[in-house]
Amino acid sequence: MLARRSTPVKDLAEPAPSDKEIETILKVASRVPDHGRLTPWRFILYRGDVRRQVGEALAARAIEREQDLPEARIEQEKTRFSRAPLVIGVVCVPKESPTIPEWEMFLSGGMAAMNLMIAANALGYGTNLITNWYSDDAEGRRILGLAPQERVIGFVHIGSFDGELLERPRPDLADIVSEYTGAWEE
Repeated sequence: MLARRSTPVKDLAEPAPSDKEIETILKVASRVPDHGRLTPWRFILYRGDVRRQVGEALAARAIEREQDLPEARIEQEKTRFSRAPLVIGVVCVPKESPTIPEWEMFLSGGMAAMNLMIAANALGYGTNLITNWYSDDAEGRRILGLAPQERVIGFVHIGSFDGELLERPRPDLADIVSEYTGAWEE
């Protein structure tokens, strides 16, 4: 776990996890705290030719939103989902509940995304979680297969990687940890 790092998407290559490995990854991803047993998340697999089709649709949507885009940006949009051999969308599916707030449901989905990456890493694959502009765009979400009430938690890009990842600075625990003493001021 201390060695976990995000792999640059451009460096993720074939082969992708096998169907059996994907099943294992998703089983691990599903083993998260889920107050009320609501299962307020789901997964969408983007692989094969559909990744290029998604890219074409996202490029068209980007042009519609922003008008005159340089060719490099259009190409970037076209390859959003085809740079890695597998992309798994983690989607928050809010459920009606009188006692469980939607933010808890979203957090449960975030834990599913993290478990998904840890499971893929444990099987020897590199991962990177991305959201990007289309996650906050209703039409972008529709293109990606989400229902109107659903929200993107993240798109986990997965592939093989045999390079060396640089360590980035991590927070000093002294800066982020405190011990509650029972005293507070009003």
